[in-house]
Amino acid sequence: MKRPGKKKQKLRRMTIDMEEKLERLQKVMAAAGVASRRECEKIILAGRVKVNGRTVTELGTKVGSRAFITIDGKGLRPTRLRYLLLYKPAAVMTTMKDPRGRRTVADLTAGMKERVYPVGRLDFMTEGLLLMTNDGALAQRLTHPSYHVNKTYEVTVNGRVPEEKLDILRLGVPLEDGLTAPAMVETRSYDAEKDRSIFDVTIHEGRNRQVRRMCDFIGFPVRRLKRIRVAFLTLEGLKKGEFRELTDAEVKRLQEMAGCHE
Repeated sequence: MKRPGKKKQKLRRMTIDMEEKLERLQKVMAAAGVASRRECEKIILAGRVKVNGRTVTELGTKVGSRAFITIDGKGLRPTRLRYLLLYKPAAVMTTMKDPRGRRTVADLTAGMKERVYPVGRLDFMTEGLLLMTNDGALAQRLTHPSYHVNKTYEVTVNGRVPEEKLDILRLGVPLEDGLTAPAMVETRSYDAEKDRSIFDVTIHEGRNRQVRRMCDFIGFPVRRLKRIRVAFLTLEGLKKGEFRELTDAEVKRLQEMAGCHE
C-alpha cells in the first residue's frame, strides 16, 4: 500500500533542487562572454533576448541550465566553466575594466572565449597569485572567511623587524574595522646591506589592504608585497603576467575545501 503524500514530497524536493540551480539571466549571459553584467542588462531591457522562444525584458528573470537563450536570434553557447591561476604583476588593476585606462587582469586574459572574473582582489601595487573563474558559486565560497582558505604573502619592509613586533601579527592586530584573526608569520631573511627584512604572513581573512595595514600598525610599512600561495596553490612555473588552467584534481580539491560537495 502506497503512502499518501510521498510523491508530493519527491516532487517538492525536485522543485527545490531546480530552484537552487537557477541563475539570473544577465549573470548567465555575462559568464558566457556576451558582455559585462551591466551591458547584458541593457541588452535584456532592449528586448533582444529570448528564453525558450519568449522575449524577456525583466531583469529579475532566472534561468536553468536547460534554458534555450537567444540574443538577436543567435543561440547562446553553453557556458564552459574555467579556472585559472594568474601571476598578477604590480601596477595592474584586479578589475575587468578601469575608467582611468589602467591595465587590468582582463587584459591579461583577453584571449579567452569565456569571461572569467577575479576571486577576491589584490591591491594595485601587490603582485602574485590570483585565481580567476566564471564559477560564481566556488568563487563566493573561496572568498568567505568561514571556509578559512589560507593566503600567504611575502612581505618586504625596511629595517630589521623585532620578533616581538611579529608576535603582534601572530596574536591579532586591532585595526579600525576590528581585531584581525591571528596570522601565521615566518621570518625569511634580513639583508644588512640594504637594511631590509623579508617575512611571510598567512591569513584567511580578506579585508581591504589587510596585510599592509597590519604592517603599518607595527611600524614597518610594506615596501613590496607578493601573494605566493592560496590554499595549496603556488606560482611555480609562471612568470609575471602569465596564467595556467587549473587541473581537474586541483579544481576538485578547491571545491572540497569550499564545501561545494556538502
